[in-house]
Amino acid sequence: MPELIVGERSCAVTGILFDKDGTLLDFVSMWGCWSEHVLNGFKQRLAALGLQLSMTGGHSSLWGTFHSKDGTIVDYDRNGPLAMGTMEELHALLIWQGYRSGLSWSAAKELVHACSAAANEELKRVRPARPITGVEALLKACRAQRIPLGVVTADETAAAEMHLDWLGFRHYFAAVVGTDQVERGKPFPDMMELVCRKLSIECREAAVIGDTNGDMRMGKAAGAKLCIALGRPDSPAAGSNHFPDADLIIDSYREIRLGGIQGED
Repeated sequence: MPELIVGERSCAVTGILFDKDGTLLDFVSMWGCWSEHVLNGFKQRLAALGLQLSMTGGHSSLWGTFHSKDGTIVDYDRNGPLAMGTMEELHALLIWQGYRSGLSWSAAKELVHACSAAANEELKRVRPARPITGVEALLKACRAQRIPLGVVTADETAAAEMHLDWLGFRHYFAAVVGTDQVERGKPFPDMMELVCRKLSIECREAAVIGDTNGDMRMGKAAGAKLCIALGRPDSPAAGSNHFPDADLIIDSYREIRLGGIQGED
């Protein structure tokens, strides 16, 4: 059984499961772009109706984001709605804000879905997917040793497949499971159990790598052998308190070795 080596710890695993956003691709480049387009479009459409979006705590309170002085999204709460929520849940939070601003619930729902669709088209145009530094070296090492790899994401499967194609990573993964394939998403075990069945491996022999504690809780609930949290030491959301259920917390993929092969930044 292949050895996954993290720092001083070595663990034999038969497969590795990766979260997508914040783990394989840079979260802010993708979802910061999407969020800004959705919110700007929503505010503009409200203004055309003579209404104003007013949120206590500002935009950061809506989906759990950190902003620069000019309002640009620069980071995100690893345990917040944007990081952990499904698209349906994100829509619901904004629909509620539209309702509070004076729209009927049905009108707010139509407006949010229109803004989200426009933002999705913008993503397809600009393709803002950027790989996490060092991750491809690990993926190549796993492929060289024929270790089955899977993706478990709160995103929908079709969108996840598209984003992986943008990165040029799709061929590394034998299975991709989005939240639309299960009844319960993260932090419940359903997604991990399904992807492990697709990979023909046991949950108890697999490792999970993610950037939220929801990923860690999913792994624990499914009986994963090892749950690794990927954090950034310079992030406003960094800190071990954000990953209470992780077995290990790493700052970058440089800390992971596989069979003596060192990932490189």
